[in-house]
Amino acid sequence: MLDSKTIEVIKSTVPVLEVHGQTITKTFYQTMFKNHPELLNVFNHANQRQGKQPTALANAVYAAAAHIDRLEEILPVVRGIAQKHRALGIQPDQYPIVGENLLAAIKTVLGDAATEEILDAWAKAYGVIADVFISVEAEMYREVEQKEGGWRGFRRFIVDRKIKESDVITSFYLKPEDGQAIAAYEPGQYITVRVKPEGQEFTHLRHYSLSTAPGKPYYRISVKREDAAEDRPAGIVSTYLHTQIEEGDVLELSAPAGDFTLNPSSNLPLVLLSGGVGLTPMVSMLEAALQGENKRDIVYVHAARNAKHHAMKEHIAELARINDNLRAYTVYETSEAGEGCDKTGYIDLPWLKTITTADSDFYFCGPVPFMKAVRRALKEWGVPEERIHFEFFGPAGTLDE
Repeated sequence: MLDSKTIEVIKSTVPVLEVHGQTITKTFYQTMFKNHPELLNVFNHANQRQGKQPTALANAVYAAAAHIDRLEEILPVVRGIAQKHRALGIQPDQYPIVGENLLAAIKTVLGDAATEEILDAWAKAYGVIADVFISVEAEMYREVEQKEGGWRGFRRFIVDRKIKESDVITSFYLKPEDGQAIAAYEPGQYITVRVKPEGQEFTHLRHYSLSTAPGKPYYRISVKREDAAEDRPAGIVSTYLHTQIEEGDVLELSAPAGDFTLNPSSNLPLVLLSGGVGLTPMVSMLEAALQGENKRDIVYVHAARNAKHHAMKEHIAELARINDNLRAYTVYETSEAGEGCDKTGYIDLPWLKTITTADSDFYFCGPVPFMKAVRRALKEWGVPEERIHFEFFGPAGTLDE
């Protein structure tokens, strides 16, 4: 427990973190990777370049400081981050490295304003926060290792099938090389792939949502090939999977993780909305909901750039054909005659009102602009926060505007 003086000092730094938080976390990562380049085998380099990881860490540090006297209030956030840490294989002995470099970054950015009192308070606070993470992650490691088909660390899987789903999305069916059972998962969760493409100095790890319902003897991930654009280079791992990995090859996976999962006990109508490759957890949820005993009404809406970018179109159409409680809709940003979408342009509130009701559970995933638009529409409609569920691909961000 922290003493009252330490809590007071930490809370006094909250306004400073609001202003300088991202500068501190950017400096932290630069310093840590310089001092410990081996950690580049764990962290997503693309998220570093794009500023997503420093932003996510800044938000987490800010939240921890603001709630330092009641850390239990941010336990859901802690558990979400801990899920990713467990999937990446983060170990307790790495936390002191993070603490040392975070304090150094605070000192570098704040200069003389970072008094000994402030640095001492943050050292104590970091120790408490790290202990919370280590404890939560230790329980997660135990749980996944002890469950049927579970394992700790990374396990070798064979690519049993590789199926092209659209111009940019390919599915990989993965079976364990040892032929043993695999861990069950909840619809919406992800697995983590570890690869070392030829010519790369470091290993690369990526989270990919499982794109089919649980209960099968394989895992399926559906990966979008991230081509180079003006603001970013081509995705190292997605390109490698698309162009280099073939049927019969081996990939290393950590056990399923993630806290974005479908609540199977709700009796409310279910609305699933996906944009682009955000369909992966949505399809898993959709298949699982259709297989469940609770035959709730389901609306599934998928938004894609055009027909060529629309993955699993025939599969979803077939599910809608054979399940009376499912209605499926397609929205294309641009479409040509004969492409067969239900709406051209974007998902908006007036259109949503014609296909579903506000008294529903809403789950959505896709590019951040897509998710911001959906959340804005749902809030305007008066949908309560507890019935709005979404997932970020990569470090957690915010949809607040």
